[in-house]
Amino acid sequence: MEPAGDGVFRLAVPGLRDGVRYGYRVDGPFAPDEGHRCDQSKLLVDPYATEVDRPFTYHPDLGTFGARTADLMPRAVLRTPLPAHRGPPVFTPGGLIYELNVRSFSMLHPDVPQEDRGTLRALTHPAIIAHLKRLGVDAIELLPITARLDAGHLVALGLSNAWGYNPATFMALDPRLAPGGIADLRHVTGLLREEGIGVILDLVFNHTGESDADGPTLSLRGIDNRAAFAHDGDRLINDTGTGNTVACNHPRMRALILEALRHFVREGGVDGFRFDLGPVLGRGPDGFDPDAPLLREMREDPTLADRILIMEPWDIGPGGYQLGRFGPPFLEWNDAARDDIRRFWRGDGGLGTLATRLAGSSDCFTGARTRSVNFIAAHDGFTLWDLVSHVEKHNHANGEENRDGHSGNLSWNNGVEGASDDPDVAARRRRDVKALLGTLFASRGTLMLAAGDEFGRSQGGNNNAYAQDNATTWIDWSALDTELLAEAEHLSKLRRASVALRDQPFLTDADVKWLRPDGVPMAPGDWEGARSVAMVLTDIAVCVNGGDDEVTFALQDQRQITVPPRGVRLVPAGT
Repeated sequence: MEPAGDGVFRLAVPGLRDGVRYGYRVDGPFAPDEGHRCDQSKLLVDPYATEVDRPFTYHPDLGTFGARTADLMPRAVLRTPLPAHRGPPVFTPGGLIYELNVRSFSMLHPDVPQEDRGTLRALTHPAIIAHLKRLGVDAIELLPITARLDAGHLVALGLSNAWGYNPATFMALDPRLAPGGIADLRHVTGLLREEGIGVILDLVFNHTGESDADGPTLSLRGIDNRAAFAHDGDRLINDTGTGNTVACNHPRMRALILEALRHFVREGGVDGFRFDLGPVLGRGPDGFDPDAPLLREMREDPTLADRILIMEPWDIGPGGYQLGRFGPPFLEWNDAARDDIRRFWRGDGGLGTLATRLAGSSDCFTGARTRSVNFIAAHDGFTLWDLVSHVEKHNHANGEENRDGHSGNLSWNNGVEGASDDPDVAARRRRDVKALLGTLFASRGTLMLAAGDEFGRSQGGNNNAYAQDNATTWIDWSALDTELLAEAEHLSKLRRASVALRDQPFLTDADVKWLRPDGVPMAPGDWEGARSVAMVLTDIAVCVNGGDDEVTFALQDQRQITVPPRGVRLVPAGT
């Protein structure tokens, strides 16, 4: 092996062919006090591997110095790259993103063949595509599909990581989800593209499954632990809550991350990416910097220049809340919109704040255009139905005595905690879910809807169901609420027909009128304590009634629009 400069070594092995299985061993210092953790007993996966031959499985020996792990580790599979396949993204900002977990989404779908359930192939089934089309989905966002490792404490509890946010590799797909490797993803993106639906990958570059100082040695830790992970002296920095933090400011890690992104565009044909714990990608020795090297390189890379890039703009590290600071072209998950919409419908949030969220959150984002990804519920937290059914979280099945997950959910239960057979309770909850859906589809920015929230899925009040690869997270298609689904489809159709709602420039006084129910423009003093308003745009009116009585809105074109208690109506111009 010959040094090639800048910490890179090269070795040419003649005669290798497509399909060869291989692993690495690295000879070097095992000096934890200096941040080095080389161990020749460990078989390591190539960080640049694009395929592995079997899933990763936890074993204590993976983290034991001197214990040989060749029998425990998957092998990387050498593959000839697929021909480059990339057209312009079919998804554009302002559309509807449908966030889904490949496995939980399809495990119980009655129309998907048993052998395809839980895999990427399920997403190509005509019944799945028909559902996405009816709902007006512009792109699906897949929870992590790269190869993962279950943490040791989950294995001890008989649980597994249902969400996939514990990567063992950055490029190789998990064989349980993609038995055919990158070709399976390519097949999905190609078929959905023909239907006008894009694919966005949720990727984890902030940490790896190698965890803390006592964690397993799988790849980067055994190759160059000091360069791969952020350190404070000899101590691993834990800005992620998972035990380690990828050193995203190091040149070699930046190169690896950029190559992973290019790989998924060139060979996977994806439209874009969502980045878990985004501030890690922009944090250096002096804290978060929106012009950090990796963020700048992502913006300037020719292969990524036209892709959709979405940041989760928070982590638990210093200066970890960065909503609005990433700058274009990054879109950002907007938890301010999430929380303010919840507060309004719970009854303790103001109408003026809600109006700001409907208009695109100009208080959060600088510039002329909104970069907001509006959502009310996501994979992490209560489902939309559970949001109106539970005040308290119910996470006991996770094995942490209900200590995990958020305690402040801005939720309500309509008078009865949890499931209820009372038809009046169910009716109130259905009404509130409709109001939340109406507010989401009426908000300007890019929208994200978690799969199943359009028809009332529940996780029994578990708001941190990452460890529940079972009926808790598997969507029960036989129990979908047809009334809610019809409402979601109707709202989506109205939004898709509105240019004004899907446009990204911030509104000016010429673009919008805010009206009281009697049709008089809202004055500054009208907002305090009010619960009803009409947002009138060029091609649609959004009538919000947050009160407990029916309200009739007099629009300025002489139309009278009646909105039921705690309801939202979208009214196209001229109808």
